Amino acid sequence: MGADRRIVVVLGDITDMEVDAIVNAANTDLVLGSGVAGSIRRKGGPTVQAECDRLGPIPLGEAAVTVGGALHARYVIHAAGMRPGGGVGRESLIAATRNSLLRADELSLGTVAFPAIGTGVGGFPIEECAGIMTETVTDYLKKEDTSIEKIYFVLFDEPAFRAFEKALSAKRAV
Repeated sequence: MGADRRIVVVLGDITDMEVDAIVNAANTDLVLGSGVAGSIRRKGGPTVQAECDRLGPIPLGEAAVTVGGALHARYVIHAAGMRPGGGVGRESLIAATRNSLLRADELSLGTVAFPAIGTGVGGFPIEECAGIMTETVTDYLKKEDTSIEKIYFVLFDEPAFRAFEKALSAKRAV
């Protein structure tokens, strides 16, 4: 099966996904504030933030793993795409996405769900984010030694869903 066929775009709430890990669009301090992070804090419970407090801060573009707490996912991979109060850039988005995949492989995870990292508070354009993330994930899945069987992009609204569908379709057409 081609790498791009192992990628699924879903409209919904990432915190409801029943996968091995969900990815949090995090800041380098690993403070679970608003957006996806806030939803993870509310639904996952205090254990997730407590582990973040123990692990943070982490370098820009890195990723750290905590338990999923009360979430359906066993783990949360916190992808640090921005510094607190800052924005997300192309290089930090690529690095945060790639490092999230590396953390999943280190734990031998089979299923991972990503949000559109950096498009909320981080201010990164959704179309550009979709192109970068689908390319980074597709390239990563070409590795022969990955444990990852399926990756979901879980988008909260129609415009983001359409942007990721379009980016993935363009990748498949090549």
